[in-house]
Amino acid sequence: MASSLASRMGLNSLRRKQAKTFNVRIVTMDAEMEFNCEVKWKGKDLFNLVCRTLGLRETWFFGLQYNVKDAVAWLKMDKKVLDHDVPRQEPITLNFLAKFYPENAEEELVQDITLHLFFLQVKKKILEEEIYCPPEASVLLASYAVQAKYGDYDHNVHHPGFLAQEELLPKRVVHLYQMTAKMWEERITACYAEHRGRTRDEAETEYLKIAQDLEMYGVNYFFIRNKKGTDLLLGVDALGLHIYDPENKLTPKISFPWNEIRNISYSDKEFAIKPLDKKTDVFKFNSSKLRVNKLILQLCIGNHDLFMRRRRVDSLEVQQMKAQAREEKARKQMERQRLVREKHLREEAERARDELERRLIQLQDEAQMANDALLRSEETADLLAEKAQIAEEEAKLLAQKAAEAEQEMQRIKVTAIRSEEEKRLMEQKMLEAEMLALKMAEESERRAKEADQLKQDLQEARESERRAKNKLLEITSKSAYTPANSSANALPPDVPSFNFSTENLSFDFKDTDMKRLSMEIEKEKVEYIEKSKHLQEQLNELKTEIESLKLRERETPLDILHNENTEKGTSKQSNFKKLTLQSTKTRVAFFEEL
Repeated sequence: MASSLASRMGLNSLRRKQAKTFNVRIVTMDAEMEFNCEVKWKGKDLFNLVCRTLGLRETWFFGLQYNVKDAVAWLKMDKKVLDHDVPRQEPITLNFLAKFYPENAEEELVQDITLHLFFLQVKKKILEEEIYCPPEASVLLASYAVQAKYGDYDHNVHHPGFLAQEELLPKRVVHLYQMTAKMWEERITACYAEHRGRTRDEAETEYLKIAQDLEMYGVNYFFIRNKKGTDLLLGVDALGLHIYDPENKLTPKISFPWNEIRNISYSDKEFAIKPLDKKTDVFKFNSSKLRVNKLILQLCIGNHDLFMRRRRVDSLEVQQMKAQAREEKARKQMERQRLVREKHLREEAERARDELERRLIQLQDEAQMANDALLRSEETADLLAEKAQIAEEEAKLLAQKAAEAEQEMQRIKVTAIRSEEEKRLMEQKMLEAEMLALKMAEESERRAKEADQLKQDLQEARESERRAKNKLLEITSKSAYTPANSSANALPPDVPSFNFSTENLSFDFKDTDMKRLSMEIEKEKVEYIEKSKHLQEQLNELKTEIESLKLRERETPLDILHNENTEKGTSKQSNFKKLTLQSTKTRVAFFEEL
């Protein structure tokens, strides 16, 4: 009985202990994490834990998002996690996302992790068409995304079809043109090949520099109504508040920069904005839900704070972060330069090795040819010697026969022939013998000359044999000496049988290097305008290349609006400046009359 009671008490205490914690799953753009949290934890406790885990210091851009019915909400820092309308099923899932966007990503985003998270989030929004992106910009952005993932283009590695499984373009863009997947890959690869030398961080920065000029970048849209009951869209972003026609999310009708707004508040579903100009009346609008007003207020306060913060001197923490980032960037750049030099030297050494190997093969071929020629010369010399011997023997034999014929002729002359007939026959035979002797003499002379000629050919063949042997000795001695000495100084250290000194690759941080780096940074600032012009030219060129393949009947309303803005020369920045030229009072009056 006592043991049963003790076990129940232990179980109850265990349950009470377990009830003091709960599990949370945090989903970032490229990972998932789970944490065991205490019940008393507030939003900032969990948020700070996530940031520490990620190594993130630029926390002011981010927040923890969760879904509530058909809307989204953000975890409040000063409120307990479990006091929010978060799902009660464990693990509680929260999304770690960028809540506020920078005006200039290149200048404001300091840490690599911040840059990478923004890149992934903006890329996802563009692919899911939450941010409208024109086709030519989509191709260029896709090429920077490929550079960030795969590094420098290498035709030996990146074969046709290597992007087949990658999602790089919005479906709207692919559907708009009569282009196959292969054609799109060729366009993207052509741009990708031009980004050689850019690191992942640089490619992601270029991606965000292009994306931040898109009209819907960083804008949170909300359906509202003004006093007259007109349906409108409210856009909240890093620059201020914007009023849109519900059918046109690209071009706002009215804009109010944050520096013109003094106070923002709401009561139930009514939202009130008090301009800085005291002569201007407060303008109000209504949203569909109280929850939406809370979200609008959060975004307004956060964006306004960041807007004013950008226009003040950086805090000590930010200055320290930027200094560390500059030092890290300088270190990475010098390391990259060192690696480029090493790669260049290695490539030169490999080229020298290949040249030596090619030369060695050539010399071996020449030696083989010389050896074959020598063998042929020896065979020819043997054959000529044999022919000369035969000719000499034939000449001797003919001379012997000629002598025998002469003896026979003399014997016939001496011999007396009694009858005239025999005498006539003898004379005839003697004549034939003389003719035969003459022929034998001529043939003997000809064979003697032929033997002399064969002797001369034999002498020339032996001379050719001697020259071939000398050339073979020369080639053999040369090939045995040259590669051994040349390769010792030309090849990299990891290639067998060759030596390569890497002493000249050492690189130290010196004042001259830092000064040179500073000069390069200054030069980059000066070239910024030229780069912007180059970017615009590149976009126009891409647009021209694919324009003929466009199916105009498939254009969406946003495509048509974007084309109209392009024809008018209207951009996000120019339109914002144009709208803010009017007085605040005029803009408020215009808003109420919509």
